[in-house]
Amino acid sequence: MVVDEMNEAGVDRMFHALADSTRRDIVRRAVTGDLSVSRLAEGYAMSFAAVQKHIAVLEKVGLVTKKRRGREYLVSTDPDALVLARLALDQLEEAWRGRVDRMADLLAETAPPEQRTPTKGQDR
Repeated sequence: MVVDEMNEAGVDRMFHALADSTRRDIVRRAVTGDLSVSRLAEGYAMSFAAVQKHIAVLEKVGLVTKKRRGREYLVSTDPDALVLARLALDQLEEAWRGRVDRMADLLAETAPPEQRTPTKGQDR
C-alpha cells in the first residue's frame, strides 16, 4: 500500500517527524531556500539545541538536508521526500475513498426499495 521507494517503517518515521508543528514549520520555512540553523532557531521560543534536535529528526528521515557553508550549517527541504509523503497520503486517500464507496453501495443495496438511491452506473 505504501510508495514503492519507502517501506512501512519509513513512512511511519516520516509522518512521526511531521506530527510535530515545529518540525512542519521548519520544513515549510526551509522550502524557500537554504536557511542557517541559527536563523531558523530565531523563529522559535526554544533553545538553539532544541531546534537542532528537531532538524536532526527531519534530517534522519530525509525531509531536510543540512550542509556546511563556512561556519554555518544550512538547512533545506528535500522536495523528493515531500513528493513521497504526498504519494503516501494519496494512497491512503484512495484506499479510504474506495472503502467509503463500497459502504455506500452496501447501504444502498440493503435499504428498502423506496429509500434506495441509484448507485454509479444506474439510471434514475
